Amino acid sequence: MRTRLALSLAISTLLFSGSAFAGTMCTLITDAGANKVIKQEGECDQRLSPASTFKIALSLMGFDSGFLVDTKLPALPFHEGYVASIASWRNTTDPTSWMKNSVVWYSQRLTEWLGTDRFQRYVTEFKYGNQDISGDKGKDNGLTNSWLSSSLKISPQEQTTFLRQIIHRQLKVSPQAYDMTDEILKVGTLPDGWEIRGKTGSGNALKADGTRDPDRQLGWFVGWAKKADKTVIFVRNIQDDKKQDSFASIRARESMMADLPAILSNQ
Repeated sequence: MRTRLALSLAISTLLFSGSAFAGTMCTLITDAGANKVIKQEGECDQRLSPASTFKIALSLMGFDSGFLVDTKLPALPFHEGYVASIASWRNTTDPTSWMKNSVVWYSQRLTEWLGTDRFQRYVTEFKYGNQDISGDKGKDNGLTNSWLSSSLKISPQEQTTFLRQIIHRQLKVSPQAYDMTDEILKVGTLPDGWEIRGKTGSGNALKADGTRDPDRQLGWFVGWAKKADKTVIFVRNIQDDKKQDSFASIRARESMMADLPAILSNQ
């Protein structure tokens, strides 16, 4: 894992270091212990769709409620009719592969099992962004779509606050929910020993009228780095100004991972 991550970082550094990413809207780095801002660039108070970064919250809900059992259960089979825009989504999926491959339909089975009332209760108790799970206007799809370029929105600053609550275990969920979520969020370990947890998210940017813009993507990479008794929270959000051939979430992750070693070296 460490070798693969080091190689990925080397490639990412060549691609991204030394120049600001053109689509970066916000980079926010904070010390989780001292609640101190280490680095802040861009507009970090603007609320945007969380896209698949919401899986961090969903993981806590799933393990706390009992729908998710451990890192490998439940393993749910793919059925025709499920959202499957990526080939890896057409496979049997467990909590680990759900998080790794960002499988939308697995999230939707989880929220359907929770039901609207319990889903809303978790979102409210987490104080997650604007807490709006109504979904697309007039479509009654909030239970399965509210976090997908729809009604639910969160700012980078609010993402940071939410992650800090997880790190300090301040949310009203079970110890197992924290432990299992921590496990399935593992990205890898940097050569200097920093352990990285994180989640990407991609979606469509919204037009002025609130409709989705198919030619512009929104991308997130959020999480934390831990070494000994030190934990640093990171949030990066990018937004394309024109159509791109790659996922904005992957570009957000690669640029953030390229920048992290230099940032963490001073901590």
